[in-house]
Amino acid sequence: MKPLIGKIALVTGGSRGAGRGIAVELGKAGATVYITGRSTQGSSTNNWPGTIDDTVAQIEAAGGKAIAIRCDHTNDAETEAVIDQISTEQGKLDILINNVWGAHDLGVEGKPFWELSLKNWDTMFTAGVRAQLATNHFAIPLLRENKQAIIIHTTFWDDNKYTGQFYYDLAKNALVRMAYGLSIELKQDNIAVLAVSPGFMRTELVLEHFQVKEANWQESDDLKRTETPYYIGRGIQALASDPDIMKKTGQVLKVGDVAKEYQFTDIDNRYIPPFSL
Repeated sequence: MKPLIGKIALVTGGSRGAGRGIAVELGKAGATVYITGRSTQGSSTNNWPGTIDDTVAQIEAAGGKAIAIRCDHTNDAETEAVIDQISTEQGKLDILINNVWGAHDLGVEGKPFWELSLKNWDTMFTAGVRAQLATNHFAIPLLRENKQAIIIHTTFWDDNKYTGQFYYDLAKNALVRMAYGLSIELKQDNIAVLAVSPGFMRTELVLEHFQVKEANWQESDDLKRTETPYYIGRGIQALASDPDIMKKTGQVLKVGDVAKEYQFTDIDNRYIPPFSL
């Protein structure tokens, strides 16, 4: 079954990590997926593994349809051009996944706030929170033309616990609040807005950091509680396929809770419970 056939989706930050996992699972479910990011074939940000073209190839190999658009979401003109292209080519947008996140460029340091560089604001707010806000700004008029649509922000949230890094905590909670505020403003348009929080993901960069590969990650004790990026992908696919999703609008959900409700597992057939600090 492909519950998202006929749906048009946009996944920002889709070169690797959660964005790639989400895009792949939406594509497998039948959606036509537009994927944005800065990394393209032969020109990957910081020479990291993964590009938007790789994500498209993976979706197509699974029988899905995807379109890559290079976009730096800190550039409003580029973000607006993405929405214009989708409008021209498809005439609609049903699913918006706000996943773009710039903090990988600097990393997350566990120092006290006063010892952290103010560059953390640029990576986590300008290239994170504001980039997602700008995507909403340009996409919502197109989404409002539908009878029903969904916006999802990927974030990190653990029952309001402090994450341990000031800027990261502030930015991730800002995304939760953005989803909540938009859910109120867009309720009359039948657009559900949620924030979804994965656990500790074995992204390409995490595997690289721990010097393991997906085939042998179990050798690292530090990765015992991890999940693949396809776990959140399956969760978001389930939410986007739910005809009663408006009942959840405004909420922030942990992927483990979504998995329990919609009865799915990670790609290795494991159920991973909700992540907690």
